Amino acid sequence: MKTIYEGMLILPKGLDEEAVDAVIGRVHEEIRKQGGTVGSTTRLGRRNFARPLKGQDAGQYVVMQFELEGGNMALLRERLKLQEGLLRFQFTRPGPVAPAAPPAAPEAE
Repeated sequence: MKTIYEGMLILPKGLDEEAVDAVIGRVHEEIRKQGGTVGSTTRLGRRNFARPLKGQDAGQYVVMQFELEGGNMALLRERLKLQEGLLRFQFTRPGPVAPAAPPAAPEAE
């Protein structure tokens, strides 16, 4: 059974749009090679780091959702470590969304 994952990618700040598209395309291709399907991909833009990361002070953030067999996740991580133009990545399984709390009742005085 496939599991839904959410991934955050951090790319160098100096990449142009074509290079960013190429890196995202390679990540999508790796997910598909592992038998997964990519849902959505959202670019969050350039953000400054709290401390330098691999000599960079900022990076371009990309968030994506995809489905993949859990056993293939370790291989995907190993393959992405070899990708050029990718500073860092992290994958999580989104948890269930908690229902909103009901509005508080007015206090009687």
